[in-house]
Amino acid sequence: MNHPAPHTLRTVTGELLAASVRGPALAHEHLVLDLDRAGDGAAVLGPERHAAAVAAELVALREEYGLALVVELTCRGMGRDIRALSRIARETGVAVVAATGWYYEPFHTPEIDALDVAALTRILVREIEDGIDGSGVRPGVLGEIGSHGDVPTAAEAKVLRAGARAALATGLSVATHAQLGRGGPAQLELLTGEGLPAHRVSIGHQDLLDDPGVHRELAASGAYVAFDTVGKTAYQSDETRLRLLLALLEAGHADRALLSCDISRHGYLRNEGGQGYGHLFASFLPRLRAAGADDDLIDLLTRRNPVRFLTGATVEEN
Repeated sequence: MNHPAPHTLRTVTGELLAASVRGPALAHEHLVLDLDRAGDGAAVLGPERHAAAVAAELVALREEYGLALVVELTCRGMGRDIRALSRIARETGVAVVAATGWYYEPFHTPEIDALDVAALTRILVREIEDGIDGSGVRPGVLGEIGSHGDVPTAAEAKVLRAGARAALATGLSVATHAQLGRGGPAQLELLTGEGLPAHRVSIGHQDLLDDPGVHRELAASGAYVAFDTVGKTAYQSDETRLRLLLALLEAGHADRALLSCDISRHGYLRNEGGQGYGHLFASFLPRLRAAGADDDLIDLLTRRNPVRFLTGATVEEN
């Protein structure tokens, strides 16, 4: 298999040296997606209608905060548009890592029922090796591979296993969707059960689970713990997110936390009155600083950790 070169990230505009990422990253975002099942168009970031507003936000964040990288976790069945992602990356000067995989069961595509784990693995490996939708653009991460509830369904378990096998075959990492923060330990057990090292896994949406013990368990295993819905106050207050993050940091796991906002509908964009991709930098990180975080810790959380997760480095090398 053609694995990414050591210490490089695979972005939509080509391979990028990890050491060249000098600014912060958003570890779990969506720049283009379509999760509209209600028919109201709310859970959409359209490649034509919303791309200009998305790009404008990224440019502003690059200029004000040095935003260097977005990990874009829109995968199969989520309205992924690799050509739109490539345009946004070129227009903004912000590196974008694209994804492959399958989301949680309500968004599964028909091949999941029809195929076994080995065949699903081959689909993912083919995208990683040859590119997405004939574009030649190759994903740099598997995600957001999903489940809901405390234990994945049979179909979700199949997808998680395929994701783990594809990660092993291609040298990429896996980012999960744990619906409302639940099911992370079961996800990790499935992924590592296929032989994937825990440090190649990020368990998603843990800021929605008010259980510091689970966060410590995941981090102690070596997995990354994603506090990646920052600013989504309809789901959880940022006060609770901050408390949970501080508990994880105080337990000695600063090197296993990832941060992001998971912008997943156009109403979250700044030009529509939402919190925007910059909520992490403009609101949450100042509160973390007020709680005692210094520049080095902020850099660890927002730059070094996501780069290390993507490259699979086992020690801090950047």
